[in-house]
Amino acid sequence: MTTTPAKPYLTGHYTPVADEITATELTVEGTLPPELTGRLVRNGHNPKPGVTPTHWFKGSGMVHGIRLRDGRAEWYRNRWVRTPALDGAPYMTERGPDFTASTAGTHVIEHAGRLLALCEANLPFELTPELETVGAYDFDGRLRGAMTAHPKEDPRTGELHFFGSSPFPPFLTYYVAGAKGEVLHSSEVPGATAALKHDFAVTRRHVVFIEGNVTFDPAEHSGIPYGWSDRQPARIGVMPRGEGGAARIRWFSIEPGNLLHVANAYEDDRGRIVLEGPTVDREGFRLSWNWWVGAPGRATEPAARSYARRWVVDLADGTVGEEITDDLPVEFPTLNEEYLGAENRYTYAVSFPDEQGFGGYGVVKYDRTTGARRIHRAGDARLPSEAVFVPAAGAVGEDEGYLLTVVSDLKQDASQLLVLDASGLDRLATVHLPRRVPAGVHGSWIPDA
Repeated sequence: MTTTPAKPYLTGHYTPVADEITATELTVEGTLPPELTGRLVRNGHNPKPGVTPTHWFKGSGMVHGIRLRDGRAEWYRNRWVRTPALDGAPYMTERGPDFTASTAGTHVIEHAGRLLALCEANLPFELTPELETVGAYDFDGRLRGAMTAHPKEDPRTGELHFFGSSPFPPFLTYYVAGAKGEVLHSSEVPGATAALKHDFAVTRRHVVFIEGNVTFDPAEHSGIPYGWSDRQPARIGVMPRGEGGAARIRWFSIEPGNLLHVANAYEDDRGRIVLEGPTVDREGFRLSWNWWVGAPGRATEPAARSYARRWVVDLADGTVGEEITDDLPVEFPTLNEEYLGAENRYTYAVSFPDEQGFGGYGVVKYDRTTGARRIHRAGDARLPSEAVFVPAAGAVGEDEGYLLTVVSDLKQDASQLLVLDASGLDRLATVHLPRRVPAGVHGSWIPDA
């Protein structure tokens, strides 16, 4: 008698929870800074009991929220995003894709007073402040297809920049929504291909798209029809911001690889575009994909060969320089988002064991000026989530603030919200949550103000 091994994304730190709960007046160790008045919301894949998705990304979205106010942790709650897909509705229908049949399990943001759960193949889903599902949101009919899970809010204007991508023409459509939520303009981006575009970057003057070697593959049957192709060129596309900028996009060849998440991008003092984010090579993608689908030959973690990389695009001479900047496996880069699109000194990330299982989990801080790297070690069998930066009251320095991360602790079968000092990564406070929160993907801090 043989048994089918459990999918890796349904075990260990990624084991789904089976129900929705609400808990109030959580225990706090240490002191919560009083400016932490708001909600930390975090999304992740959490299929319902008895459901085994064919790919990690196919798991239904569940949002976890923690409410902080006046030095107290008022509540924790978790809710599935109640889309048609949660009850089994298919994405592909006889009439084409159903953009409401979403996992809604990749990210959750707030813009113009709306809390939106995101998945890049679908429409956003609006949630209440208490995480109940309102329904699909299409920007008053201006969004008729998919929306990236990684929109960028300009810290100066409040505009929301985002895109929709497709394996079929038009491959890429770019949008800008105003600070009040209305779509200001949209345009198809010429020259794009069916390559996977999960994230992108916005600088003060440009929009930057990244196409790696992962592209549409109709022969892939995991439910996520993408795969590595040596025939798909890796490229960076740079276009001016503003209406009409798409017509002036320029594409630059780069070394083979694939990027999922951008750390930041900006124009340097010579007008060159500096872009950073962790990437994988062909073998790194193979190991990650095998983990995501539960195939043999997988790495211990999906980010086992993901290394920080920097590109410098010289628009004047049409060249791109690039380098791997660190040998530590990392993913989920974040920063003080007041510096989004501008030159930043500090970047944060989550560290993972390498492909042999060596190394541990932690929260990493990079100093881009000195090249220094600092790690807050999570501890044995403890996996931190993406570290969300929150500025301190009256902050002047870039790293004057806090990092919020939810830790999955397998030994204790528990989770805690850690509040770290972003300058030195020292722990300031621990909020004990009423259950172990599964390892998730992305989230946001939503201040009351």
